[in-house]
Amino acid sequence: MSKYAPVLKNNDMLPRARELRRNMTPQERKLWYTFLRTYPVKIYRQRIIESFIVDFYCASARLVIEIDGLQHYTEDGVARDHDRSVIIRNNHLKVLRFTNVQIDYQFESVCKTIDHTIKRRIEMLKGDEYDWDD
Repeated sequence: MSKYAPVLKNNDMLPRARELRRNMTPQERKLWYTFLRTYPVKIYRQRIIESFIVDFYCASARLVIEIDGLQHYTEDGVARDHDRSVIIRNNHLKVLRFTNVQIDYQFESVCKTIDHTIKRRIEMLKGDEYDWDD
């Protein structure tokens, strides 16, 4: 049994999450179909966390993976990301953020970072050495 509270979700957002799964960006598709879909630990795509939908979520590692397109760099996008980050931190989750450019041109490095982070966090969550800022 996990000693961490489950992540809550707003089920009213399920239709939107399903729509986003059907209409992933090229970078989300690349990461999902080339790496995350067959990863040995379950990873969800377009997962609802409270009232936000994150790109990918690994419950075992309490890890959110976000791919940031241009909309994340507008004033409105930065404000929304800040609100999301507060909710994510309040749920004791870690966020890995990658840009579209990283997915397009540094894909192997992105995959290695995700793999390393998931493995490290699963080990840390098993023990008492967990650091919420890691």
